[in-house]
Amino acid sequence: MYNEPIFLQPVFQERIWGGRKLNTEYNYIIPYEQTGEAWVISAHPNGPSIISNGPLEGKTLVEAWEAHGELFNKDVGNDGDYPLLVKMLDANADLSVQVHPNDNFAQETEGQPYGKTECWYVLSAEPNAEIILGHYANSREELEKMMDHGEWNNLLKRVQVKAGDFVYVPSGTIHAIGKGIVILETQQSSDITYRVYDYNRVDSKSEKRELHIERAKEVTAVPDRQVELNQSEEVIGGMKMKKLVEEKYFTVYHWDLKGNVSKVLTKDFLQVSVIEGNAEITVNEKTFSVKKGSHFILPNTVKEYELAGDAEFIVSHT
Repeated sequence: MYNEPIFLQPVFQERIWGGRKLNTEYNYIIPYEQTGEAWVISAHPNGPSIISNGPLEGKTLVEAWEAHGELFNKDVGNDGDYPLLVKMLDANADLSVQVHPNDNFAQETEGQPYGKTECWYVLSAEPNAEIILGHYANSREELEKMMDHGEWNNLLKRVQVKAGDFVYVPSGTIHAIGKGIVILETQQSSDITYRVYDYNRVDSKSEKRELHIERAKEVTAVPDRQVELNQSEEVIGGMKMKKLVEEKYFTVYHWDLKGNVSKVLTKDFLQVSVIEGNAEITVNEKTFSVKKGSHFILPNTVKEYELAGDAEFIVSHT
């Protein structure tokens, strides 16, 4: 089954901070004026992707994971959840300042299998666009005091970003994507968010969104966690491959294809997102066209494949 890529349809999520760039920049037919997220490779119950080709066409990625473990080199009897989730986010306004728990806290407190460590590849950013990444508190007492008194300008670290930047966000890191930024996010398959600050905004019902200050105090890392990424590059054939991060939950690459390259699948499976250009992928003498906005999985049943074209990809695996 599936000696070919498994193509997936995005699932769109309406968000108070969303906009229309997923339509104007990626040509998706979006269902909302404020479309904030496209869950492009997802087996999460809040937005499972639909398979669009092959014998499982119309089935969800959840169904494929549960019934056809051989596609992911999943051990027989392994009833764990699909581990990763890939999203595209359009921040037409600032996202809320938030923090996510680690696995232990998610399991013990929320009854969920995964906490949330994530990373972002910046697809586009308006001039002087900023993210929030981390805090300046030197102790938990100082963190709690600054949160309680709303000293956000003194607490939060702000960083300017541009297209092509990469940001790693371990669980326990206070963070927010700023206005005018579109990212591709690779994360653990979790939807647990503790909202710390939301700029006193109101939703369509003129109500402020719920904050989770006490939970945030519990899970925020103090002192702020700084991670030095061990990035590396190699060139094979017509493709430059940059390893962006290799950490506990995922490894993520940026591939820049100019020509063609033949590769062997050495991982259990690969998640692939085309972020620029056009290309062809050939598997078992069958060729598939992909373009900016395509997302697919190369399953364990694919042993060798060839890429040809002029395109950029974000690729990830566990």
